[in-house]
Amino acid sequence: MGLADVLRTGGRLLLGGTLLFTGVSHLTVAREEFQAQVPSWVPLDPDLVVVLSGVAELGLGAALVALPRWKVPVGWATGAFFVAIFPGNIAQYVEGKDGFGLDTDQARLTRLFFQPVLVAWALWSTEAWKTWRQGRRGR
Repeated sequence: MGLADVLRTGGRLLLGGTLLFTGVSHLTVAREEFQAQVPSWVPLDPDLVVVLSGVAELGLGAALVALPRWKVPVGWATGAFFVAIFPGNIAQYVEGKDGFGLDTDQARLTRLFFQPVLVAWALWSTEAWKTWRQGRRGR
């Protein structure tokens, strides 16, 4: 196992652990904070959205940690999840909702630039992007 493999595995495990922590937080101590990120236009109860996203994070986090054999599809699913929740981050900025210490427009705007980093992290650490590129070259 080379250095790149060690870094990817560490990145995958760290991302998985982070998602597990965040998923638990959705369901417990930070439930109200996460509700601030639910866009006002979502036609569901904000608490339900927070619970569902927390359960999704727990599932993705557990899969990233415990299912290395399935890392590529889990990587795609995790990247898609980060894309799916991005409108919540945008809504928090546009609607000026405070949450997680993001109590200024500048702080909320800055946060938006980290979501693509999470997508890239998911695709890199699981080799999803690498596998897709190799498959395209083989055509």
